[in-house]
Amino acid sequence: MEYRQLGKTDLQVSAICLGTMTFGEQNSQDEAFEQLDYAIACGINFIDTAELYPVPGRAETMGRTEEQIGNWLAARGNRDQVIVASKVVGRADWMDHIRGAGNCLSRENIRIAIEDSLRRLQTDYIDLYQVHWPDRPSNYFGQLGYKYPQQEKGVPIAETLEALAELVSEGKVRHVGVSNETPWGVAEYLRLSREQELPRIQSVQNPYSLLNRTFEVGLAEFSHREAVGLLAYSPMAFGVLSGKYLQGRMPEGSRLKLFSHFDRYSNPRAVAATEAYVGLAKEWGIDPAQMALAYVTSRPFVTSNIIGATSMQQLETNIASFGISLDKELVKAIDGIHEEHPNPSP
Repeated sequence: MEYRQLGKTDLQVSAICLGTMTFGEQNSQDEAFEQLDYAIACGINFIDTAELYPVPGRAETMGRTEEQIGNWLAARGNRDQVIVASKVVGRADWMDHIRGAGNCLSRENIRIAIEDSLRRLQTDYIDLYQVHWPDRPSNYFGQLGYKYPQQEKGVPIAETLEALAELVSEGKVRHVGVSNETPWGVAEYLRLSREQELPRIQSVQNPYSLLNRTFEVGLAEFSHREAVGLLAYSPMAFGVLSGKYLQGRMPEGSRLKLFSHFDRYSNPRAVAATEAYVGLAKEWGIDPAQMALAYVTSRPFVTSNIIGATSMQQLETNIASFGISLDKELVKAIDGIHEEHPNPSP
């Protein structure tokens, strides 16, 4: 396993990060323990979670993922060997079950969120605490075409960052990051950090895959020039890039079978692109899932590639993608498909 510097910190995180949003919904606690044990044995030292997990987010299961990870950390006694990342949710009409309709990225809400996460994770600190999505109206979760708000809503980024600064000074959080952010948002966090001597964001966790390379447009340069690396989520596009959903297949127990509203990567343009990528992988004798993951991990702006799985077979295949080096001609062919089918699932 390769280890990469997280932003400008002294943390070295594995190039593959274990995503956990299935723990507590599609995976039982025993299965979560098995995945975590296997990941650590493979050299992964980085685990990503969130207060709202598992997905889909609902009141009955909220926080269950963190609880299962906390139980594992307590059982294994290895907290100092693992880098744990979690997230605090922002304002959202569809997330009222978390701190009610008044939830936002205010000091009060962030304070409640961190204490609850620390309790569930059974730890005194979180290594990387991330804002799960912006508190302001903006383009994230596949939204395109910025809509100028008639009335500005949302807690100012300065207030959010000041609240996070308190957690850092108290030792409850080591470093901070953002997720589902835009270039303007990243720039604003960095500006406030410089001008007001507040904690610097060390990473941005955004979607990135063969079906969504929009990160390259405005954020990759930030990663390069400001050392705010990408923690790439959905690198398999909800499993679509494995090819298992092609020809209308819908495997039992799969995410799209269970949760049909997760259709971000299933539109006709995405299907056409997926067919091309899967066909290319087969031409080169490579597992389509591993080709998709290896491409993401190899990008110079990626600090860590967040993989997830519901079965041990999937997990083993996904982690093994790290050992695959993509030939230059194969990368050229991948880019050719991208030019023909650009970002079908932004």
